[in-house]
Amino acid sequence: MADPKRMSQNERLRHDRLTFYKEDVDRIDKLLAEFLRLSGAKCALLIDKEGHLVTKRGELRTIDLDTISALVAGSFAATKEMARLLGEEEFTAMFHQGERDNIQLSLVGDRTLLTILFDDRTTVGMVRLYAGETSKKLADIYREALDRPERDDGLGEGYGTDAKKTLDKLFD
Repeated sequence: MADPKRMSQNERLRHDRLTFYKEDVDRIDKLLAEFLRLSGAKCALLIDKEGHLVTKRGELRTIDLDTISALVAGSFAATKEMARLLGEEEFTAMFHQGERDNIQLSLVGDRTLLTILFDDRTTVGMVRLYAGETSKKLADIYREALDRPERDDGLGEGYGTDAKKTLDKLFD
């Protein structure tokens, strides 16, 4: 991957705001479903670092996905600062253990957080093993998405200018 410090503004924006197309999400969903089958975990969420849900698989019960996504991103941001204070660039995984349910968070490709909810039907070791493999495969999907040529959105180069002219005429 290119060094973000040496990128143009457009390249940096594309790098920082990777766009997932339907075929990307389909591949990600397939990976998450396979992860759940192998690990025995209940649910897998993929959340971007800003706290937006990218996709989800598994048993969701009555979880408020917007709230959990925002809290996961905030928790990871706080942990990044703790790592920095300890001389680490960042911690790439977190584990929260509850009485019944547990959460494993893994940073994937410096873009998303693989958030895994599991209970006593599996072990943290199984979750971590398969989360590591899944994270590598997800990072490959991100690299492929970054390397593909930008799609033409179908609006054409002059769309912005034409739209502005039309709006100017409308409000004159």
